Amino acid sequence: MVTNEAIVLAGGLGTRLKGILPDIPKSMAPVSGRPFLSYLLDNLVKEEISKVIISVGYLKDHIISYFGYSYDSLKIEYAIETNPLGTGGAIKSALNQTINNEVFVVNGDTFFNPNLKEMEQLHFKSGADITLAVKYLENTSRYGKVLTDNNGRITEFKEKNSAEDDGCINGGIYLINRRIIDDFHSEKFSVENDIFNPGCKKLHLQAFQSDAFFLDIGIPDDYNLAQALINRVTDK
Repeated sequence: MVTNEAIVLAGGLGTRLKGILPDIPKSMAPVSGRPFLSYLLDNLVKEEISKVIISVGYLKDHIISYFGYSYDSLKIEYAIETNPLGTGGAIKSALNQTINNEVFVVNGDTFFNPNLKEMEQLHFKSGADITLAVKYLENTSRYGKVLTDNNGRITEFKEKNSAEDDGCINGGIYLINRRIIDDFHSEKFSVENDIFNPGCKKLHLQAFQSDAFFLDIGIPDDYNLAQALINRVTDK
């Protein structure tokens, strides 16, 4: 693979899980006896990523003291947010520690394991500025929908609503041309609201659809579900 670096966004406050996980960051939530983040790093190892920059902020010492600066074959570095920067600002800060033109970005509270080699191939073949891994669900009401044309180019992001529509959702894994983030003249911003949404008209945003297992631990019900499901879809 050309792209061997990834950024993991693990600086969120985890507000909706504080009732059951008051003293640890969300990405360190124990799932079947292991921190959730370890499963994400396992996937990156399997996909031959060699360097990961973990963007940390809230209760960052829990992450740094547990993982240190290596994990299996991964070299680990940390981009530390002293103040919340939003998802876009966190990516922009972490990019200072990468060297590739294209970098994978992984949400630290979502388990999704599409084939990154195939995602990279589509990214370069299509000439995309940003490629998003998307997942088909029968009920997208919690997440919103990603709409595409017949070639998989993203045309619209529809806000989440109460209607139980089917369709594709944003799976929380991106392959980003760093120029798009580097050229954004703000330190604090949302990659979803400030890059993706307006980018449908200005940029080439490509969808890579995968039927791989998807799980978001952002709410208590899904966090509890993860305890039962995670070992069915991982090697460890």
